[in-house]
Amino acid sequence: MKIRNSLKALMTRHRDNKLVRRRGRVYIINKVNKRMKARQG
Repeated sequence: MKIRNSLKALMTRHRDNKLVRRRGRVYIINKVNKRMKARQG
């Protein structure tokens, strides 16, 4: 999982990326391509 300051650029890298908020943190998850995971912070 990558930890990035901004997730906006990562959203465009795969069309199945989803932005999820969990416990006050912002995540990108992808059910199709499991390598596309990121957390903001």
